[in-house]
Amino acid sequence: MVCRIQKNVSGFTEDYEIILVNDASPDNSWQAILQECSIDHRIKGINLSRNFGQHRAILSGLQYAKGDWVIVMDCDLQDKPEEISTLYKKALEGYDVVFAQRVERKDNLLKRMSSTIFYSVFRFLSGVKFDNQVANFGIYKQSVIRTVRNMPERDRSFPVQVSYVGFKTTHIPVTHGQRQEGGSSYTLKTLLKYASGIIISNTNKPMRLMVALGFILSFLSMMMAFYNVIAYFCHMIEVPGFTTTVFSIWFVGGMIMMQIGIVGIYIGKVFDQVKGRPLYVVMDEVNIDKES
Repeated sequence: MVCRIQKNVSGFTEDYEIILVNDASPDNSWQAILQECSIDHRIKGINLSRNFGQHRAILSGLQYAKGDWVIVMDCDLQDKPEEISTLYKKALEGYDVVFAQRVERKDNLLKRMSSTIFYSVFRFLSGVKFDNQVANFGIYKQSVIRTVRNMPERDRSFPVQVSYVGFKTTHIPVTHGQRQEGGSSYTLKTLLKYASGIIISNTNKPMRLMVALGFILSFLSMMMAFYNVIAYFCHMIEVPGFTTTVFSIWFVGGMIMMQIGIVGIYIGKVFDQVKGRPLYVVMDEVNIDKES
């Protein structure tokens, strides 16, 4: 990966740095990073103390990035280094952000379906138009990176945050590669946790939807009560319905519990935020300038 990046970047500049972040990978990634760093001082290594998640790991690398332009990419070579020059040329046309658009994704079916569902729900709840063919891969001006770094929320999604800050942005289609080795660390459980965290951190629309649902249920209850009064005086009710009563109690009780649960989740997010714990912890650094 490093050789391919160097080969493509050196085609238009020799003034670059490559920051490799090890997010507590279970293999020998850190040893491989140390070896690369010993060959070229422009290659920098960051070793996190434990797994903090993909987007916090990206943030840790961004904290050390000093270039006028920053390229963010995954290490599994699905983001092809050969596309870097294409992204850079497009950025020079006057854009602050150039996202790589994966027109034909090589991910497995679960990853593609979960991504489509997540971004559909996210667009509905947040009102933010976001392309699910876009991920982290892209080129970003340092002013964009600086703004994203200063965003304090704990539940992070790098492309969503870049889209939120609103700099001049465009997309270009790129070739999406096959994963070279290993598998995605995202399971269905982690995808659901990630999706719910990002949605709740970016919008309060779920709470507003619950308020609207509460009004609708109240209106329906009033209509049902009005109907039962009319039916009683018109002798339309021959046998009072125990089942209907129980069903109504369980239904309304479930809705109340769900609304309380949603409010509780938001309160929990506030609690996590005000604790002020670091988003990541760097255990080792290699070739990092102290002033950075």
